[in-house]
Order: sequence, then C-alpha cells, then structure tokens
Amino acid sequence: MAARFFLALARVLTDGRRMFNEMLGDDGTRPEYEQIARWIDEEGIETLLQRRAEAEALFRKVGITFAVYGEGGDPERLIPFDMVPRIFTAKEWEVVETGCIQRCRALNAFLADIYGEQKIIKEGLIDETLVTGNPAFEKEMIGVRPPGDIWSHICGVDVVRTGPEEFYVLEDNCRTPSGVSYMLESREVMMQMFPQLFADASIRPNEEYPEVLAQAMAALAPPNCDGPPTLAILTPGYFNSAYYEHSFLADRMGVELVEGQDLYCEDGKVWMRTIRGPERVDVIYRRIDDAFLDPDVFNPDSVLGVRGLMDVYRNGGVTIVNAPGTGVADDKAIYIHVPDMIRFYLKEEPILNNVPTYNCAKSDELDYVLENIDTLVVKEVQGSGGYGMLIGPKATPEERSEFAEKLRKTPANYIAQPTLELSTAPVLTDDGLSPRHVDLRPFVITGDEPKLVPGGLTRVALREGSLVVNSSQGGGVKDTWVLQETPDA
Repeated sequence: MAARFFLALARVLTDGRRMFNEMLGDDGTRPEYEQIARWIDEEGIETLLQRRAEAEALFRKVGITFAVYGEGGDPERLIPFDMVPRIFTAKEWEVVETGCIQRCRALNAFLADIYGEQKIIKEGLIDETLVTGNPAFEKEMIGVRPPGDIWSHICGVDVVRTGPEEFYVLEDNCRTPSGVSYMLESREVMMQMFPQLFADASIRPNEEYPEVLAQAMAALAPPNCDGPPTLAILTPGYFNSAYYEHSFLADRMGVELVEGQDLYCEDGKVWMRTIRGPERVDVIYRRIDDAFLDPDVFNPDSVLGVRGLMDVYRNGGVTIVNAPGTGVADDKAIYIHVPDMIRFYLKEEPILNNVPTYNCAKSDELDYVLENIDTLVVKEVQGSGGYGMLIGPKATPEERSEFAEKLRKTPANYIAQPTLELSTAPVLTDDGLSPRHVDLRPFVITGDEPKLVPGGLTRVALREGSLVVNSSQGGGVKDTWVLQETPDA
C-alpha cells in the first residue's frame, strides 16, 4: 500500500487518542479491506479523483439531490458521494442485523402497548408523562390495531461503532426514515463505474429492497381487497426535501406515487383518481407527517392529506405504512428506555447497546450535564437532522453558556450523551485519502417477519473533525458492503 495512504489513515488522533479505523488494524490493513487497498493502489489517487467527478455528474444527471430551505442559494443540493466503500464482514453484519431486528420488534411491541393496555406504564418502567405528554403521541390511535400489530413497518436504526466489536445505537427512526434511495444509488454507481470490484460475488446484493418492501406492504393489506392489493406512496409533493426518494421508490417498486389531491375516501375505502376511473388503494406508504394526514382529525388546514383517511384506516379499509403515532418511539427521552423494552416485551438482553444517556428532566442528571457540558453532546428530544444540538468539546464557551441557559429553562426538552470516539473510514479528498467519522442506518422492514437488506446507508462527516454526518450539514454517503463470508485474519 502506498506509504502516504497508510500513514494518512494510521495517524488518526483526536485529543491525543487514536480512533478506531475501520480499514486498519494494529498489523496493517484489515483482511476485508485488502481488495480495496489493492484497488486504490492500482487506480491511483488522481484517477479516482477523476472518477469521483464522473460520479458526481452521474448523480446530478439522475437527479440524486436533497432540498435544504431557509439557507439561501439553490435549495437543491447534490448529495456528496465518497467512492471508498465501507465494509462489514459476515460476522460483524450478523451482530448489526440481529440487534436491529431485536430492537424493532421491541419498539413495535411498545407502540402496540402504549396505544393499548399500557402495561409498561402500569409496571412503572416508563413514566406516563413521557408517553401521553409526548407531542408525537396521537390519542386518536388509542385502541387501534394495525394489521399484524405492526406499527413501524420501516424502521431506520442509526448505529455507530467505537471498536472492532463495539456497536451502539444513537437513535431510532420509527415514523418516516429516509435515505434508502442513496443506499441503492450508491451501489449502482459503484457497480457501473467499477464492475471489477463485484466480479467475484463476495459482496451481498442490496437491490432487492424495493421488492422486499412491496412484499411486506402487500402482506399487511386489508383482508377484503378486490384482487391483488394496490400499493401507493403518498408524498407531500415536489418541494419536499425527500421527494427524489419518494419518486425513486415508487418507480422501483412499480407502484403509484400520489399526492393527497389524487385520493379520496368513499364507502369505507380509499380511492385513487386515474384516467381509467376510480381505483381502490389498499396500502399507503405515507411520507408525510401525522399532522397533515387527515384534516378531519389532525391539522384542519392541511392540504397535503386525505379527508376521511383516518376513519377508513381505523375501520380496516386501508393500511397505512408507517402507522400514525409511531413518532413517539423516535423521542430521545423514550430512547433511554429501549433496553428495558427489550427485556420487558421480548424477555431478552439487548444485543446492541444504547449510548449512555442523561435525562435532563431529572434534576440530578441535569446538574451533572451542566457541570460537564464541555464534554457532552446535548440534543433536543424531538430534534433531528443534526439540528438543535450542542457538541460540547467543539463548542465555544459562549455557545456552551447559551445552551446551558436553554437547559435550565426547559430541561425536559433535552438529553445528553458522552462524546463517543466514533470510528473513522477512509474518504477521498483533493489531497488524497483521509479518515472521517461514519455512522450506519440499516433499514428494518417488517411484514410477515422483520428483515434487513444487507447493508444500509453509511453517512460520512466529510468536514474534517466533524461528528455530524447529516447531509443537510455537509455530510455525504458511501456504498456499504456486507461480505458473504468473514475473511481469515
């Protein structure tokens, strides 16, 4: 391996401590990355930089963008793509896969419980105010039983790594997790530009995701369908930040992409307006928030949803994926209790650990956070996208002071976590290869049974030293490889 490449990766120091590098072990390149190391040496950095420009042009041609509003300039941004793939051995993936499935089974049981008997509250494992006082708790869903008692049919679990066998869950995304289109497109770009890397079939394919999702949706269709169930994706429209993904999935799944104005409810069913006349819709994969689903039940000013949809849903005339009310399980204050959910509902020990988390609603934990705010990451319990958070070690004294005031005023709105030494992976920069922090979002699809398509969305913090991987804040994506077998060391 080129000396400059190896040294750029090996000398990864942060605050005097070495971070775990996913490509390098103590004795050099890890076995699963040997092929990539040879490929980089054979291609050369200059050639890879040229190919990166070609990949960016391809992404732009296909339209792989996301939208950021309120920051000025063109809101349509090209998602940065890094050409050096991230690799999981079969053994590593088994831990991630079984851990994510276990977690999603527990979260689905939790959602069924809190909108049903509320046993976990009655047993005193979770305070009632955390649930019923949560803005995402939808009282209209109390007593509702979705088909199969599945609430979060598509769950994104954000996983980080701190060592060879050390995986942690940062957060759960149970309502409308996004990013799967970037996972699939990243693989297609790599296969198109570097087919030789996939010639030996050692990398597990991920292109079956749309088919697996369609099968899961069809399995949960209402029992009185008129023939094979009709599936549709409900989008807020072109100006939504994830519209590309909505249209991408509809195309790959072979289903209709609809807006609220395309649907109406009548005779206890949902109908789609088509040039052939009304057509019944049996399963709706909604990509709009609860508040906009049905103006008769939620926000009366909504023009994005379908009037009467909730009545049809509650009476079993249509299946909504993911179910309304699932957002309560995304809450970072609820996150603290997921290990307890696993033990309570599944009678199992968690496979993937939570990051140690301080609940600022508790006075003693708030005191600790305020005293150690310079070493902690503080997050809003309802926050997302890397916004509304403070990374203590990276913040200025003024920023920490301002955030401390927010904590004192509304402590229940925040949690805090230690600053993890997240793993790094090599990325291609103009100066060569450099380490950057990464996370992973696998997608658990639950129909008849939970299933993961091998891989997931690897997000990378492209800004040097940054821990924020979100695309809206400068993050990019990588192709994620899961190997058929674990290479011998």
